[in-house]
Amino acid sequence: MTTVYVVFYSLYGHVYRMAEEVVKGVKEVENVEVKLFQVPELMSNEQIEAAGAKEAKESFAHVPVIEPDMLAEADGIIFGTPTRYGNMASQMKNFLDQTGSLWMNGALVGKVGSVFASTATQHGGQETTLTSFHTVLFHHGMIVAGVPYSCGELMNMDEITGGAPYGATTLANTDGSRQPTENELAIARFQGKHVAGITKKLHS
Repeated sequence: MTTVYVVFYSLYGHVYRMAEEVVKGVKEVENVEVKLFQVPELMSNEQIEAAGAKEAKESFAHVPVIEPDMLAEADGIIFGTPTRYGNMASQMKNFLDQTGSLWMNGALVGKVGSVFASTATQHGGQETTLTSFHTVLFHHGMIVAGVPYSCGELMNMDEITGGAPYGATTLANTDGSRQPTENELAIARFQGKHVAGITKKLHS
């Protein structure tokens, strides 16, 4: 059985919502098992409450927290992160910084890696977050997959929408009030299915 992990960090729930759709996309591929995980939080409960994120965090508190060494169990890994000034969130970076032993042992070499993200604004660094995250995956020897233009939703010019050939994205607004649109969710599902299909072929 081919196994794909979806590993995310989310504060206000936008990346979690995208992760749910990525999981749905993976499930469309037969004989591929998918597991959803979140990375550890670095903020205190007091900081989360002060940021107005307590309710959102509680909505996905049931999702298990992954340990770095668990990445080696998967055949493909799809990571999700909010954007922080054009880069991944510190929680995700801290998690990846703990994968040194996996790197030393080549434990992720040949596995498929992919990334999706959320930004506050239309030009808030979604593409730099995705491509800079890819650098980490290349260092691990992973085979990086994005979202090809066979995903028709990438060509949507009728609305403001996230999505790039580097990965699915959503735009949350500066106050977090904007939720992922159907167009953005469709790209996320496509990414899940696309990565799962590649992973299955390579694993077999």
